[in-house]
Amino acid sequence: LDLGCGTATLTILLKKAQPEAKVIGLDADPKILEIAQAKVANEGLDISLDHGTAFELPYIDNSLDCIVSSMVFHHLTRENKVRSFMEVLRVLKSGDWLHVADLGKPNNALMRLPSLIIGRLEEASDNVKGLLPEMLRNAGFAQVEVTARYMTLFGTIALYKARKPAGKL
Repeated sequence: LDLGCGTATLTILLKKAQPEAKVIGLDADPKILEIAQAKVANEGLDISLDHGTAFELPYIDNSLDCIVSSMVFHHLTRENKVRSFMEVLRVLKSGDWLHVADLGKPNNALMRLPSLIIGRLEEASDNVKGLLPEMLRNAGFAQVEVTARYMTLFGTIALYKARKPAGKL
């Protein structure tokens, strides 16, 4: 599942990288999903695109092998981040992974300036303060890591991974 797939750029890349995998894109904006559908059709790929929110996932418990999300969580309120992480944990199969690319805590002095500006946006402040790993652990994830950080004009982009504990339903 590409959570918050937008116009499906990452979704299409995932399908091309793993052609045998069932790839799903989910987004809350129906107009964006129309653009995504046109892009998927243009590529001739078999990708499902679903309408829904990260904090009320339209999937059954323990049904997905992997969830990825790119630049979505900094748009969510703290409450909806927490709800989303709980939902992701619910729909992931035991032992499987969530991978997130999003704003993160600045990793050097140069990145503090854009992060000070972005961090003033209420939804992004949790990300810039480096709270996502703690939020993931509190939701019940294990093996939570920040695997990389990249400097951008908009601040630090962090890559996170978190695993649903084996045996957890």
